[in-house]
Amino acid sequence: MIPFNKPFLTGKEAHYIYQAVYAGKLSGNGEFTKKCHDFFESRYGFKKAILTTSGSDALEMAAILCNINPGDEVIVPSYTFVSSALAFVRERAKIVFADSCDDNPNIDPDKIESLITDKTKVIVVVHYAGVSCDMDKIMDIAHRHGLFVVEDAAQAIDSFYKGRPLGSIGDFGCVSFHETKNVTAGGEGGLLIVNDEQYIRRAEIIWEKGTNRAEFFRGMVNKYGWVDTGSSFLPSEINAAFLYAQLESLTEIQNRRRDIWNAYNNGLKDLALEGFVKLPNIPSYATNNAHMFYMTCRSLEERTELIAFLKENGVLAVFHYLSLHLSEFYKRHNNIIPNLSNCDRFADTLIRLPLFYELKNEEVEYVINAIRDFYEKKH
Repeated sequence: MIPFNKPFLTGKEAHYIYQAVYAGKLSGNGEFTKKCHDFFESRYGFKKAILTTSGSDALEMAAILCNINPGDEVIVPSYTFVSSALAFVRERAKIVFADSCDDNPNIDPDKIESLITDKTKVIVVVHYAGVSCDMDKIMDIAHRHGLFVVEDAAQAIDSFYKGRPLGSIGDFGCVSFHETKNVTAGGEGGLLIVNDEQYIRRAEIIWEKGTNRAEFFRGMVNKYGWVDTGSSFLPSEINAAFLYAQLESLTEIQNRRRDIWNAYNNGLKDLALEGFVKLPNIPSYATNNAHMFYMTCRSLEERTELIAFLKENGVLAVFHYLSLHLSEFYKRHNNIIPNLSNCDRFADTLIRLPLFYELKNEEVEYVINAIRDFYEKKH
């Protein structure tokens, strides 16, 4: 069976974990945490990079930093992972779901402004598959209405919008290092990107369980105490050591993933031209970090048949998100359910193909041929 995902190991992870263990500083914010922070701040020019225990925790930190009050409204795309909304639900915000674009799963910027009220405080954008949303349009809307923008860049490591790294454009950016992402911190991990200097100090306090402990270790204060809200958002040095080994090989990892992505795209173009499937659309303003290769089928029934056919032939392909506005939780708390037809179409028809560093060229070709065989037998 060709699996959907397999985390890549560079070979240095265990060595760096060994170093972290015998350095005697395991609780986080040690040398490997600092190495990771330096990597992101120097490579991408982030004002402040803060490692977190997950991408979800990075979103929760961003929600706290946006100073959400009960009843504040937050605009979130419906076609996303639950964390994009849940981080703000925990701060007692009202979630207002937005539709996707016609030609890609990202939030449709032309449908945002009609959702804004005097209670709106934040726009959350999700760079689906690591491909950027139209950030000029979104930032213009946010600036005109005085709103925060949180970039859910969970899938968007090393991807750009008009030359700017994703996560660096809004007020805050949030990245995931879950084992399904391009690089991982040992299964779970994340990154909060703070793009406005006025929020850096509070972000560090929230990160350190509501204390000014980070300032104490830098010698800025002679003692530390409880000064704000916060939680255990700081990952251990073991996670940071694992991640740093991956970051050292980021260019190599990205190059291989792009080769696989391009092979899929080239191998399935004829099916797209014949109208059987639609392939990913990469806008001219965006780059492709090859986080995933997806395509859309013509119906839910056809996608279900294709996934079953691939599994019968030794290939594990999967669908992705279910529309959050149709979830049990949302319907239980909201009487009016919006009509978001593009989100629902992607929920019903999108299929993701295996993509990981160690996927062999012949395995990629096998997957392509299996898909072609499915459509030849069907038609």
